[in-house]
Amino acid sequence: MRDNGRVTSATRRPETPASPLTPPRLIATDLDGTLLRDDKSVSPRTVAALAAAEEAGIEVFFVTGRPARWMDVVSDHVHGHGLAICGNGAAVVDLHGGPGAHRFVTVRELARDNALDAVRRLREAAPGTMYAVEQTYGFHQEPQYPKLHMEVPDTLAPAEELLAPDAHTAGEPVLKILAHHPSLDPDAFLTLARLAIGDRANVTRSSPSALLEISGPEVSKASTLALCCAERGISHDEVVAFGDMPNDVEMLTWAGSSYAMGNAHPDVLAAASGRTVANNDDGVAVVIEQILAEHY
Repeated sequence: MRDNGRVTSATRRPETPASPLTPPRLIATDLDGTLLRDDKSVSPRTVAALAAAEEAGIEVFFVTGRPARWMDVVSDHVHGHGLAICGNGAAVVDLHGGPGAHRFVTVRELARDNALDAVRRLREAAPGTMYAVEQTYGFHQEPQYPKLHMEVPDTLAPAEELLAPDAHTAGEPVLKILAHHPSLDPDAFLTLARLAIGDRANVTRSSPSALLEISGPEVSKASTLALCCAERGISHDEVVAFGDMPNDVEMLTWAGSSYAMGNAHPDVLAAASGRTVANNDDGVAVVIEQILAEHY
């Protein structure tokens, strides 16, 4: 049984996952549907597991499709390091300052020429698609774009105006475009968009609805995580990753050990090297506790 394209925890109860053979140096975890429960809370068990991992010397990275301003939900639980990869790899953010004081460490923007080309190609391939534009410090959308997010947009205008070289927001980097279709199947929309846009941008999705996320051509959770790990001298074999949706697949494939949540999309279940219980059952904490018991 699936609910909005996702396998429900009621229908899959994985066995206790096996721990990675190599003691990890870094844990990379998605947030929504993975670390966070469905009510967007971080459970006390998960907070304790994150703290114990960092006490053992394991870095914890939050790797999410969320923009930096939506990171307040975890910023109280990042302990020593305070780093998050946001926007599906488009930015690395220092959360040390707490809510409202997040600082961009790295920005991997979507060039406006690429963005305009992606919008043009997808408009032709999927008429009726509506767009929003995520920037470092702003959120803008077309008038017809549905109310899917937590905030009121800064600007209402066609995507071509928002992305124009002389737009009033042109001085601020574009992190990603959001593309929503009111009637297409979510997985079919993703396949269609990837074929239409080609190498002009990277297209993925993290929502159960037909909402796509379009980033720079080489930008993904995996590629930005790899850069962060290289800076720290950490190999992919020393990384444990967790995820639940298609935007996590590349990261789960790249990491030495990876876990699909019990509520994960079928593509994620196929990509991960292991499986844990659902997000509502603290699947990330279950694995962390086991790793600490066996290796530390």
